[in-house]
Amino acid sequence: MEVHLIDGTYELFRHFYALPSARDSEDREVAAVRGVLGSILSMMQADETYIGVATDHVIESFRNRMWPGYKTGQGVDPELLSQFPLLEETLRALGVVVWAMEEYEADDALASAAFLA
Repeated sequence: MEVHLIDGTYELFRHFYALPSARDSEDREVAAVRGVLGSILSMMQADETYIGVATDHVIESFRNRMWPGYKTGQGVDPELLSQFPLLEETLRALGVVVWAMEEYEADDALASAAFLA
């Protein structure tokens, strides 16, 4: 059995800064979502059946209370942040398991899923 666990936050950031801008009919930036979907769709075409994607709904987590210098969402481009809901909605429509993390981070969901797998 192969299980593919993907950090959707990392992938959105990576594609956001790697790809040229692309806008949909409502003038929303969608290039990063397109990039992530391209990767996921190629995995699905290769008959990978177990795919899970975790995203950070908020950049801050309980770790910010523990470590004052821990990462924050300060300075993150709003056009990047606005693509999270679109990515999650589209992945769910494709039948991909999505863990949208609010109190914990995507890494926490991925570690838990890896342990269970």
